[in-house]
Amino acid sequence: MSMGQNTQKVKNFRKRVAKKVPLGFAQLWNMSFGFFGIQFGWTLQMANTSAIYEYLGANPEQIPILWLAAPMSGLIAQPIIGYLSDRTWTRLGRRRPYFLFGAIMSSLALILMPNSSTLWMAAGALWILDTSVNISMEPFRAFVSDLVPEEQRTLGFGMQAFFIGLGAVTASICPWILNNWLHLDQIVTPAGEIPFTVKISYYIGAAVFFGTVLWTVLTTKEEPPQDLEALKQRQANIGGIIGLFKGIFQKVGTMPQVMKELAWVQFFTWFGIFCVFLYFPPAVGHEIFGATKESSSLYQQGIEWAGICIAAYNIVCFIYSLFLSRVAAATSRKATHSFSLFMGGAGLISLFWVENPYLLLLPMGCFGLAWASALTMPYSMLSDVLPVKDTGIYMGLFNAFIVLPQIVASLGLGWVMEHLLGNNRILALVAGGISMVIASILVQWVTDVAKQEQTTGKTPKAKLVPEGSETAS
Repeated sequence: MSMGQNTQKVKNFRKRVAKKVPLGFAQLWNMSFGFFGIQFGWTLQMANTSAIYEYLGANPEQIPILWLAAPMSGLIAQPIIGYLSDRTWTRLGRRRPYFLFGAIMSSLALILMPNSSTLWMAAGALWILDTSVNISMEPFRAFVSDLVPEEQRTLGFGMQAFFIGLGAVTASICPWILNNWLHLDQIVTPAGEIPFTVKISYYIGAAVFFGTVLWTVLTTKEEPPQDLEALKQRQANIGGIIGLFKGIFQKVGTMPQVMKELAWVQFFTWFGIFCVFLYFPPAVGHEIFGATKESSSLYQQGIEWAGICIAAYNIVCFIYSLFLSRVAAATSRKATHSFSLFMGGAGLISLFWVENPYLLLLPMGCFGLAWASALTMPYSMLSDVLPVKDTGIYMGLFNAFIVLPQIVASLGLGWVMEHLLGNNRILALVAGGISMVIASILVQWVTDVAKQEQTTGKTPKAKLVPEGSETAS
């Protein structure tokens, strides 16, 4: 056999190895199951943190700044974890060590949070919880790009959205079930303290978070990259803290154009979503149920009903996520995302006219469409243009466009609430809806690489390349 024939055989073999085999339903299920626990813990935080702050004496204009821990920890942790996980290989693989460590820390923080006795303790617990959640969550996005073939990417991210929705539904109704089925509300909680059912919900969340992430770690195997020595060299060449941040800033300057276009969509999308996180539960308690004091049973009923509404939009989320890949294939990812964001924004704006608690379910169902799409479509469009060896860091940087609007809201929305909105939480939700409608319009200027390739028949310049074909850096 000639040298040329031998070289060609090696090339063909590498091509076969580089091409990912389509995954079955069980494989997609197992690799995404950890997101159920992550979202369970995150939804407990989203549904109860503002109420916990108010239980401990916070005023409406103080709520945004007390939430600052959430976006700041994401801004710091996600690029770092993404950069490091791109350069990691251990007996557990590349991404799974971060899943496991983050799950352990998150579970401990979930136990700590509802036992806070002062505002500063609750805010500190939120810093620990959000940093730990980000350590687990960020590599999950890169996990799909690592293991799932390109033609299954939308389905893979859709499976994550399914578990996000399912986890959120379960977490949202957990306090209501504890009160109405197990009658734990009969245990009297002293005024100014966090209700007992909220504490039990957080303890359950800690167990679910750790258990589901451990399931993914134990059932999903990561294969070594084609050039393991090159990866180990990149791991050795990180260069300490200075080298770490230098490498991250270098990647900021080489972001794909699609990522820059999606950045504006993400900014306005997540400003709207964060308004829901900040003010929806207290808005239901005060503006819809009419509670004047956080210690009243009427306020607790409002918070529980807000949990039911959050469960409702997450039911819509996980059902819609099952059909997202088909809807996107029949239309386009851009059209699907634009429509979904518009429906979510319109739902939030319509809250201005809602007075009956039961009528809240319809606009929040519309918000569920936007929630499902926001967790799927941007990542699906972005994954088409990311180099394999840097998927983690780019996903981490992309998530910065989620936390930056949250930082803006945390720093500025308190002043707006006090001076322009009269501390009316419903008006803050309407402002979030307007922001999401703007995002739905901006989607039109995003380049959908897969659609472009389908219509032109040309392979884009920024397509994924096999990891073994790149030099270590």
